[in-house]
Amino acid sequence: MIRKATIKDVKVIHELLQKYGRKGELLPRPLSVLYDHVRDFLVYVDQRDGGVIGCCALQFCWDDLAEIRSLAVHPDHLRKKIGSKLVEAVLSEAKSFRVKKVFALTYRIEFFKKFGFMQIDRSELPLKIWSDCIMCVKFPDCDETAMMKQMD
Repeated sequence: MIRKATIKDVKVIHELLQKYGRKGELLPRPLSVLYDHVRDFLVYVDQRDGGVIGCCALQFCWDDLAEIRSLAVHPDHLRKKIGSKLVEAVLSEAKSFRVKKVFALTYRIEFFKKFGFMQIDRSELPLKIWSDCIMCVKFPDCDETAMMKQMD
């Protein structure tokens, strides 16, 4: 089941993002930032015990541009299409807001291609999105791939 995140989900989201952040697979977010952006998140809830086992955020950058960020699935629940369902849900949300383009910075190029994302040069993204990059341990030598989807 996918639902909007609540304040009670923030610590679990933080733990999930930290797992992948320690491996260098995504940008970990401080707890305070997650509280600030909790409304951006959708969570995937395990129907057996109600625990959060996946998360994904849609952050609006401009009137026609949004970013998929912080997509993470608990390692015990990989290969169950949870990540795909979360991406479909945030793309649907972007469509409901009439966003024209959605981008992601990722190491999982093939995953995002399945949803119609195309690889782009990072210079095509507005400077505004790089403000979070300053916090990254890999700044300024980012090795993520920028991908963009034109919404219908």
